[in-house]
Amino acid sequence: MAKVKSIFFCQNCGNSSPKWMGKCNSCGEWNSYVEEKTTKSKNQSPTDFLEKASVIKLNDVVVEDFPRLATASKEFDRVIGGGIVPGSVVLVGGEPGIGKSTLLLQLSLRFQKEVLYVSGEESATQIKLRADRITKEKNNCLIYSETKLQYILEKCKEISPALVIVDSIQTISSEHIESYAGSISQVRECAGEIIHYAKSTATPVIFVGHINKEGSIAGPKVLEHMVDTVLQFEGDRNHVYRILRSSKNRFGSAQELGIFEMVSGGLKEIKNPNEVLINKERSNLSGVSIGASLEGNRPLLIETQALVSSAVYGTPQRSSTGFDLRRLNMLLAVLEKRCGFRLGAKDVFLNIAGGLKVDDPAMDLSVVCAVLSSSEDIPLDAETVFAAEVGLSGELRPVTQMPRRVEEAEKLGFQSIIVSKHALKGIDVPAHKIEIKAFYSVTEVFQELFG
Repeated sequence: MAKVKSIFFCQNCGNSSPKWMGKCNSCGEWNSYVEEKTTKSKNQSPTDFLEKASVIKLNDVVVEDFPRLATASKEFDRVIGGGIVPGSVVLVGGEPGIGKSTLLLQLSLRFQKEVLYVSGEESATQIKLRADRITKEKNNCLIYSETKLQYILEKCKEISPALVIVDSIQTISSEHIESYAGSISQVRECAGEIIHYAKSTATPVIFVGHINKEGSIAGPKVLEHMVDTVLQFEGDRNHVYRILRSSKNRFGSAQELGIFEMVSGGLKEIKNPNEVLINKERSNLSGVSIGASLEGNRPLLIETQALVSSAVYGTPQRSSTGFDLRRLNMLLAVLEKRCGFRLGAKDVFLNIAGGLKVDDPAMDLSVVCAVLSSSEDIPLDAETVFAAEVGLSGELRPVTQMPRRVEEAEKLGFQSIIVSKHALKGIDVPAHKIEIKAFYSVTEVFQELFG
């Protein structure tokens, strides 16, 4: 009979301990240890059918050219680096109801080769109902509603699909681990066996991962280190736009971004997000500006909205949606100290339109101008774009890839763009039709905009 042993695992980092501890020695988290029972069994591993690897000299390794598998979604292919690499493992995380299953089912239905869609959360009938809303065309998608790891790997061996999708990894359990599905030991064991299968057979696998209340992927942190690519599917359920963001990618850039729109027929790709993120019909509205941001290699022109009003309850409020609140407080302090604008007794509310979250320093000048426009109640020119970082002394600092930001603003028909004087070195000013205005400080920009 197999011996049952209790081991305590940290829910935050996955560190194990033979006894319970109040504070994790690895990550420093308090009250994060949970008890799990493991069984030392001599049963064979579910991936024992795979060939064992052999030792080989590095010079003798033959590098084969594996073409990437293109999906029907150009936005998804851009984020993962141009297509799915054979044998790669992709982890997709996101909040409940954000559209992770819809995105992957949509990829499965439009994939040119055979796909095995393993669902541990929904029945085949539920998946069929959602698939009918997406497309009525014939497809190569095979549905397998199962949560046992051994059965899943046996089915993969039998079918040999071109792509395996597991929705979700937290619902899969192994017979060799005596703990509930979704526990740290189960997630780590099941993910390890499936990754072994993917690497040994050159079959790409996509995991769906749940997230915890902090917004990170649930389960041991080691899970993100085991996979090749980690994607975050973000967005506000009150908005129709969804963002697919890469936080780790061994086969491409980890800074790419894809934008989708949630419609009744699934997720629609936004090929030119600037057309839907900017409201050009905003004449005579103060507190609105356009900032030239950069997400990965994609330039985005984003509308910044600010509202400045007198503090009614004595204590001024600071609220920010889609922009770092600490960064906003720093910019307000710069305006107060360096530029002489009295905002300490006023409420300041900031919003990035479209439900986006930005952390590009180039948005600083756009935020500052929107705040000043609302404070003075003077509308900004609707044909002007802002792209510069604001320093602690009120100076305008240059930002990266400025030529791409200028080209995008010019392509969308804007008449002028305000940048830092130090950013002119990398811009061919005479080659652009758009007027490029350069300044050294926020004070100079304020005099240009408001006289």
